[in-house]
Amino acid sequence: MSINLKNKKEIVKKYGANEKDTGSAAVQIAMMSKKIAELTEHLKTNQKDFATKRGLLMLVGKRKRLLAYVKNQNLDEYRDLIKKLKIRG
Repeated sequence: MSINLKNKKEIVKKYGANEKDTGSAAVQIAMMSKKIAELTEHLKTNQKDFATKRGLLMLVGKRKRLLAYVKNQNLDEYRDLIKKLKIRG
């Protein structure tokens, strides 16, 4: 269920400045989005898994704060990231 190394490398390559750019906000947001999608699928079949639900809500909050940071730093990058990840309608 977790993100494997191959998926991480693909995400870093797609959203990072280079192959070792794992700490940038865009890469972190992309990884969180992938994890959120996986947890959402898990919760569709396991509705009573409240620990996972809590973790999902915390992850969504963290992604929201990072997106706010990116929006304050560079609005064009924020809009591009939202479009690439298909977040917010």
